[in-house]
Amino acid sequence: MLSHRGTQRFRIFLVLLAMVSTAACSKGADTNATSAAANPEPATATPVPSAAAAVDNAPLPHIDAKRAFEYTREVAAFGPRYMGNENHKKLERYIIDHLKGDQVEDDAFTADTVEGKFPVRNIIAKFPGTKDGIIVIMGHYDTNYPLRNIGYVGANDGGSSTAILLEYANQLRVGRDQKPDKKRDGYSVWLVWTDGEEAVKTWSDTDSVYGSRHLAEKWEKDGTLKKIKALMVMDMIGDADLDIQRNTKGAPWLLDLIYTAAEREGYQSHFYAMQGEIEDDHIPFFDRGVPCADVIDLDYGYNNVFHHTAQDTMDKLSPKSLQIVGDTIMETIHLLDQR
Repeated sequence: MLSHRGTQRFRIFLVLLAMVSTAACSKGADTNATSAAANPEPATATPVPSAAAAVDNAPLPHIDAKRAFEYTREVAAFGPRYMGNENHKKLERYIIDHLKGDQVEDDAFTADTVEGKFPVRNIIAKFPGTKDGIIVIMGHYDTNYPLRNIGYVGANDGGSSTAILLEYANQLRVGRDQKPDKKRDGYSVWLVWTDGEEAVKTWSDTDSVYGSRHLAEKWEKDGTLKKIKALMVMDMIGDADLDIQRNTKGAPWLLDLIYTAAEREGYQSHFYAMQGEIEDDHIPFFDRGVPCADVIDLDYGYNNVFHHTAQDTMDKLSPKSLQIVGDTIMETIHLLDQR
């Protein structure tokens, strides 16, 4: 089944809990999307927490949602941030400035697209751990090139993902102020601000997730992929009416673990009422066998009306949604460390 992610081609099935039909959901402005019939597929039953999780008495993590929301506001204030434009470069500097003192690497290259060549830059912040393995959390910071002339600021789509990763960095460096070389007690965590997630013209296997495709290939060659214990993508997680879909293009055990984390935080009502296949930054890694989860709310406004439009603005977002996702993923990291 094919539908469109803005002017991108985006595969998705969204299945409502307690409904008996599957609906194709557009992720953007292209109204010419086609869909194919699918067998009814109810949302999965509530996952059962593992015994290890049940007896874990560690305090639950809580991010600073007010700060994360302000980051989102500051990111959106840059305006359109498509690959190669000046606002995009300003946002790169903004991200790097927030990572001073952290271990930061670039994955920069030139993408050859149907609209010409564009500079692409993935920004990677590494927080070393005591265990052998890596947890990767990704979120894109670019906005949609085809919408560059309509005042599109991508507060949710690009803004919220950029901001939540900045807040994760704040949480991961806690306790390292006096000991910069101190390792976290668990797996290494790498935060990746991906570039070129949006299609330049129309979503396809070759016109989408430019940064992720490049990074997956690079990490496959240098052996990094084999070290990744879990990879989670944050996308469109600021929606005030938050409902995270269960993206079935992911590792079932990791999707269940995220639900367990949400349940521990008391946020389970915001997760998995809908499910389906969604293509996002995780796909190049998922296709290479990396355990992945896409944490996304692809139901942005009634009938997704705000997505990939000039209406994707701060007034549609809520700090509470950032709190829900932020706390849940920090708890998921904790649960992964215990595995």
